[in-house]
Amino acid sequence: MSVAKKKFADLAPWQKAAVLTLASVQLSLAATAWADLATRPAEKVNGSKGKWALITLINFVGPIWYFRKGRRA
Repeated sequence: MSVAKKKFADLAPWQKAAVLTLASVQLSLAATAWADLATRPAEKVNGSKGKWALITLINFVGPIWYFRKGRRA
């Protein structure tokens, strides 16, 4: 049994809006986390900056995790 994949064009208007909204939120979170990481001194980051840069690639979870656990005050 296989599930047919829908194309973006096949989605209902509300589904397209939801996908675009979630995508923009995800990209905004990631861009904000990367900008903060790039400008924050290494001694104010818990762990390596490279590790956190990769972690922020994980959908919504990575940037949120960075803001909660990756930064030192």
